[in-house]
Amino acid sequence: MENPQRIVRAVKEFGDGFQDKLDPLTPLDLDAVHSFDDLLGAMSKTAFGGRSLGEAADVFEAMVRDPDCQVVGTFSGAMTVAKMGLVICKMISSGMIQAVVSTGALICHGLVETMGKTHFKHQPCMKDSELYRSGYNRVYDSIELEKNLDYTELTMREIFASYTNDVSLSSHRICRDIGEHLNRQGQHRGILATAAAHHVPVFIPAFTDSEMGICFQLFNDRCVKEGRPTLRFDPFLDFCAYNRFLLGAKRLGIFTIGGGVPRNWAQQMGPYVDTLQRQERGVCYEPVRFRYGVRICPEPVHWGGLSGCTYSEGVSWGKFLPPEEGGRFAEVFCDATIAWPLLMKGVLERLKKDKQSPQSR
Repeated sequence: MENPQRIVRAVKEFGDGFQDKLDPLTPLDLDAVHSFDDLLGAMSKTAFGGRSLGEAADVFEAMVRDPDCQVVGTFSGAMTVAKMGLVICKMISSGMIQAVVSTGALICHGLVETMGKTHFKHQPCMKDSELYRSGYNRVYDSIELEKNLDYTELTMREIFASYTNDVSLSSHRICRDIGEHLNRQGQHRGILATAAAHHVPVFIPAFTDSEMGICFQLFNDRCVKEGRPTLRFDPFLDFCAYNRFLLGAKRLGIFTIGGGVPRNWAQQMGPYVDTLQRQERGVCYEPVRFRYGVRICPEPVHWGGLSGCTYSEGVSWGKFLPPEEGGRFAEVFCDATIAWPLLMKGVLERLKKDKQSPQSR
C-alpha cells in the first residue's frame, strides 16, 4: 500500500476572470438598442461573428478618426451588381477612404448603374443557356444585361477617343477621366464620379481582366482597322502613383471587402519598399506598413488562398504593424452584403453624434 504521506494533491486556484483582466461578456439586450451604433457596441460584447463585427466597428472608427491616417479601400467581388456601390460612394464622400483599389468588373458594373441602367434579380427557372441567348449575363443571383455593357463601351470609346497616342495611360488616369466626364453629364451618383469629385484616385491593378480592359482593346482593334495609332497602357504608372500616395502618409489604414488582386496589390508596397531599401545601400525609406486594418470576407484561412490570409500573416511580410507596435486589426468572416452596411451605418452614426455634440462646435 502506498504511503499516504507521499500522495501530493494539486490544489487549483480558480480565478474570477477579473483578476486576470479578462473582458466580460454581456447579454445582447434589444430593449437597450436604439440605433445601429448601439447594436454594434452591444455585439462587440457578445461572441462569434457578432463580436468580430462589433470589434471591427471600433477599429474602423479609430482608423477614420485618426487625422494622420490615409485609408485605402480595396474592393472585389460583384459588389456593384449586388447594389453596394453607393456604400463605397458614401465612404468616399464622408472622407473615410482616400484611395480605392478595385477589380475592373466591380467598377464597370458600377459605371452601368451610374449611367442609369438597371441590374435585375435572376429567376432560377431560366436556364443559363437561355440567359446567353437573351443577352442576360448571370452574376450569382443577379443579371447584368449585355445591352448595359454595350452602352458602357460606347461611353468609354468616347473617353478613349479624347487621348492622343503620345501618352501612356494608366487605370487611375482613365478612371479619373471617366469620373470627370460623368460629372459633366450630371451623372454624379457613382463610384468614379464621386471619386473624381473628391480627388480620390481609383486603381485597377488587373485592368485587362475586366470589361474595361475589353473596351480598351476593342478601341485599339478599331484603330488598327482604320489605320490609326493605338493607345498605350502602362500598369507601372499605377504602381508608382500608388507608392507615392503611401509614402506621403504619416499613418496608413486599409479597409478590405473580399480579397483577390486588389487586396494583395494594395498591400505589396511594404515588401517592395523593404526590398528597395536592402538593395539601395545608403538610401533610407520609411517602412510602408498599415497600422489599421478591417477586412470583411467569408474566405477561411485553411484553404491556403490569398483571400483567406490573416493580418497576422501579413505582419510576417512587413505589410502590417504588429499589435505590440500599435497595429489594430479586425477580420469579419461574413458575406459583405450583410456585415458591410451594418458596419458603415453604425460608424456613420458615431461620427454624426460627434458633430452634433456641443463640444464639437
